[in-house]
Amino acid sequence: MLEADNLECLRGDNRLFAGLGFTLAPGELIYLQGRNGAGKTSLLRMLIGLLPPESGDIRWQGESIGKQRDEYHAALCYLGHHNAIKEELTPLENFHHAARFAGQDMDEDAALDALAQVGLAGREDLPCRYLSQGQKRRVALARLVVDRRPLWVLDEPFVALDVAAVDWLAQIISAHLQRGGMAIMTTHQAVEIPAGAVRELRIG
Repeated sequence: MLEADNLECLRGDNRLFAGLGFTLAPGELIYLQGRNGAGKTSLLRMLIGLLPPESGDIRWQGESIGKQRDEYHAALCYLGHHNAIKEELTPLENFHHAARFAGQDMDEDAALDALAQVGLAGREDLPCRYLSQGQKRRVALARLVVDRRPLWVLDEPFVALDVAAVDWLAQIISAHLQRGGMAIMTTHQAVEIPAGAVRELRIG
């Protein structure tokens, strides 16, 4: 379980939010809502340990994440608003790079299958600089096909995707929740997730 307790976020002299708290249990998804500049991405950065809260605490399995950084990061999959792929590498090379970074061993067949699932069959060996923005986003998303870490933190995962890819990603998130996984994400699109307990958290 992930717990946030009485979180406060400041940007300069501006308080983005204060007194923010929630719990996220296995099988649950939180849609993080709020206007632009309300602090949604700042909250996600807090949850992955990149931004310390001004006050409050974040706990994983009952213990502060600051006291168990390695264990917490091993349980966490973060997908940012930017794709974090290397343009000079191919989709297949980027996939293997992301898998190694996550501490996963991935054979070639599994990698090719994941890329095929996101619609990149036939483009596995093309440098990513030649791909469209939507295709680059699919390269980043392909690792979710095989990721089994319990906590997913996703910042605008549906951006630059067509309707078919949005439906595919909704099914991937749904399968994650059905396995007992948890997810918190920001999105400007209303996307129905067919399984799990889905609720909204509004800030700002």
